[in-house]
Amino acid sequence: MSKEEANSEAMRYVENAKIILSEKAIKDGKFYTERKYVKMAGNTLWNGVLVALVQKFPEIRKGKGRPDQIKYRQAIKHGKASKLFDAGYETCHMIMGHDGNLYVDIVKLGVNIA
Repeated sequence: MSKEEANSEAMRYVENAKIILSEKAIKDGKFYTERKYVKMAGNTLWNGVLVALVQKFPEIRKGKGRPDQIKYRQAIKHGKASKLFDAGYETCHMIMGHDGNLYVDIVKLGVNIA
């Protein structure tokens, strides 16, 4: 897969999350009303981040089993990418994907990070 294809695929995840939010999560003022779809969008965003990271750091896929957080962190190491990984993990995966936080500004932040 070329770099452009990988970037396009990762961005499709972001676009899919936006569609889930706009069509299913139902925004009501400063909050979404459907936690299930916020969770779905958060996990979709997080998967897009992981797709982009595997393309940028192919060594993540080496070894047995599926990559875990440790492999991603070892590949990224330090700097801006590391900080963005942490922010994406916390916002998209944990706060949105697990907790289903309904606050619109948190969701917007997750989309921006991804």
